[in-house]
Amino acid sequence: MASASRRTSRFSLGAEAALAGLIILCPLALGGAPTWVLWPLVGLAAVAFALAGVGARRLGHSLHVPLIAVPLVAGAGLCLLQLLPLPSGLLGWVSPEAAALRDFALAPLGLTSARPVSLDPPATWRALAGSAAYALAFVAAVEVCRSRRSRRRLLATLAFTGAALTVIGLLHALLGVTQLFGLRAFAHAQPPLVTPFGNPNHLAGFLGLASTVGLGLTLTSELRERGVLFAAAALLSGAGVLLSLSRAGILFFVLGQALLAARTLYDRQRTGRAERSPLPKGRAAAALLVLGATLAVGGYVGWEKLVVEAASADSVEELRQSSKVELWPRMIEAARAFPVLGMGRGSFESVFPRYQTEPNPNTLTHPENAVLQLGAEFGVPGLVLLAGMVWGFLRLLRRERLGGAEVAVLAGVAALGLHNLFDFSLELPACAAAAWVALAAVARPEERETPEAPAATWRLAPNRALGVAAALVLFGGVGLVAGRHTLAGAEEELSGLIQARAPLSQVRARALALIDRHPSDYLLYSLAGSAHAAEGKASAEDALAFVNRALYLRPVDPDAHRIAARALLALGRRSQGFLEYRLAYESGDRDVLAREALEQSRTLEDLQRLTPNDPRVVAALAQSLQFRPGRQEQALAWLAWAREFFEQELSDRSPEASPVRFAARDMDALWEQESRLRLMRKELGEADVLCAELEKRAPDALGPLMLRAEILRAQGRREEAIQLLDRLLPRFPGKVELAFQLTSQLLEGGLTRRAREVLQQASPFITDYPQRARLLSLEAISFEQEGLLSRALERYQTVARLVPAPEAHFTVARLHESLRRYGEAARSVREGLHLLPSNVRREQEESWVARLEEEERKLLEARRQELMQDPHKQDIVEHLLETSSDTPP
Repeated sequence: MASASRRTSRFSLGAEAALAGLIILCPLALGGAPTWVLWPLVGLAAVAFALAGVGARRLGHSLHVPLIAVPLVAGAGLCLLQLLPLPSGLLGWVSPEAAALRDFALAPLGLTSARPVSLDPPATWRALAGSAAYALAFVAAVEVCRSRRSRRRLLATLAFTGAALTVIGLLHALLGVTQLFGLRAFAHAQPPLVTPFGNPNHLAGFLGLASTVGLGLTLTSELRERGVLFAAAALLSGAGVLLSLSRAGILFFVLGQALLAARTLYDRQRTGRAERSPLPKGRAAAALLVLGATLAVGGYVGWEKLVVEAASADSVEELRQSSKVELWPRMIEAARAFPVLGMGRGSFESVFPRYQTEPNPNTLTHPENAVLQLGAEFGVPGLVLLAGMVWGFLRLLRRERLGGAEVAVLAGVAALGLHNLFDFSLELPACAAAAWVALAAVARPEERETPEAPAATWRLAPNRALGVAAALVLFGGVGLVAGRHTLAGAEEELSGLIQARAPLSQVRARALALIDRHPSDYLLYSLAGSAHAAEGKASAEDALAFVNRALYLRPVDPDAHRIAARALLALGRRSQGFLEYRLAYESGDRDVLAREALEQSRTLEDLQRLTPNDPRVVAALAQSLQFRPGRQEQALAWLAWAREFFEQELSDRSPEASPVRFAARDMDALWEQESRLRLMRKELGEADVLCAELEKRAPDALGPLMLRAEILRAQGRREEAIQLLDRLLPRFPGKVELAFQLTSQLLEGGLTRRAREVLQQASPFITDYPQRARLLSLEAISFEQEGLLSRALERYQTVARLVPAPEAHFTVARLHESLRRYGEAARSVREGLHLLPSNVRREQEESWVARLEEEERKLLEARRQELMQDPHKQDIVEHLLETSSDTPP
């Protein structure tokens, strides 16, 4: 091996440096998540391949292309095939879904050109560039790894990069820095360990591979000092896996270690005692020590958080119902819709919303499952490629006399691959580049290659290899240029035009250009529809045309349903409009009914159309409606209709039909709300009848009994109401609202001491600041009724600090004024004024401040006149003069 090391070309050393740069750069570049990372990825991979090819030529041998590299090159070829524009007939045969999108969404807009299979061509171009880069890097790494020293340096670079990432995270934690390097905050993530990886699952995948490789280097290190360094790197990276709190990452990291231990034991048993084992016994024990220390250190530092994470997935049922696994049936359906050539590599983010039947506020960029990823984006050929990669990996695993570092690489890559059944870290350059370079250390042709057992590789003459590299670099460069456009960039551009109030013709023209580039992005259609809907009736039909396309691509898009509702109302089609409002609510916009639909409603029929399939929501909406001027009669009619409607829903539901989404007890909210509305309107007879019916429906519930107490109070039977609430208090301990209602009735009856006793009993059950503020307010009222104004003022001041609100400060001002503390009263009124919304009139409060300040001046003047008559109190007079001059106007 010494001669091999001496024959290493300086060009091969340059290729090694380029590959090491890939291993270091991609993790530091935010885990490879930004699209710009593809540029240095392709560039460094091309440089590495070119230098490796020149080095091979200088050394007089061919480049070797292991069979496991075939899926990479084939993947690039499939990407290119997906990007070829096809006539409509051929497109309909290859991808019926793509042809249907063309016919329904694009052709009516005038976008009639031939379309490719890919439903997001820029994303597929980027995937093509990435595949070409990985292929170049892998073949270059195979050549570089002919040298034992280069091989170990590359693997060491991976191990120490993982350790450095963990150190970065630990330093952030020790310094209390939540932004990356104190400069960048992750917008959509809060990683437990702050590193350039925003996704803790991706971090765990990279660190797990780095730790396993470091452990393999520890096993095979010839020098003890280096072995200690590798062991420290493995320990740090492994601890980082645990501190990432990624459940799947931790599980598969431990699995990787188990695979390494199992293969080590297997190799020792096969070699027997007569032969020298490639893994000395002492080194194996040291490796076990490193693994134990890793688990101990990481577990000790993050034990509490690890317990919380483990508790959130402590059963198979909870795992099945997790957001990732729960979506697998929908993702399988999406993959089955594109069997021949897939939806286009990289197109999952824009295509999957069409198959997402349940509301989800998150954007799913990947299936987080490698099988579903390739099956959906490549179709059946993608599954063949995946099978080819697994077959190639197994061939590497079955090699004879693998060294400790090689076994570690295979164990780490296997764990990372299995992790990607629940993650997508291999879709990004950080983990993907590291995995392919590490695999090259095992796939290299070396001393194993004999006439009896040739290596499973193809040979490429250097000149031919450079030609292949030139073609791949060309495709990669074209992919980088054509893939520079992203979904987020297109959406941001169109949204910016709309927010800048650009002319509708300009918005429409730009929207069509962006839709032509990203035909399956529902948000572009939705934004175009919102721009047309903002123009009112004149453009409402065009708004509906765009919105229909958005809903075709994402049936549960709440924004599209809301825009459709506005357009339909502008066209006078009120029935359909309010139905769209209801669909917007059911698609995830929980505020649209109270915020917009109720305001647009005019008749009971409108309210019936927007009624969601949840009696509790209807009760809450009716409560909101009853406080709008002139809408109480409609609220009553709506509640009565809703009771009959939902009762009919329950009675008509057959056992074979799908169950309704509400239970019979949910109907109680409608009865209670109607009774409260009758009570508010002083219709005590009707309220009494409704409350009696509610008591029959829920005899053991607290709500109807508290409502009964309110009705008794309104009927002038306060003593009966207090007795009823008194009896309920022991039955429902800890019900703070019950204690508050009893206290209020006791205060109305002048029973202040008893009221404070009830509040004292309820105090241990207070859970938040608003409840504490209400308790103190009731105490203050009791003290005020007894004439203990100072005590009442103290409580009110605490309320103003706990829950700052204008009314709280005005109450404090009133108490100050009662105590003739006009200056303090004026200051409290000003504090309340600062908290008033800008659209609220302030004349009354401002006149109050002026009156208080005038009273303060009069009081000071009277005091001054009194003191002027006493010559021994001149210093007090001077102090009052200074105080008066400091009083703000």
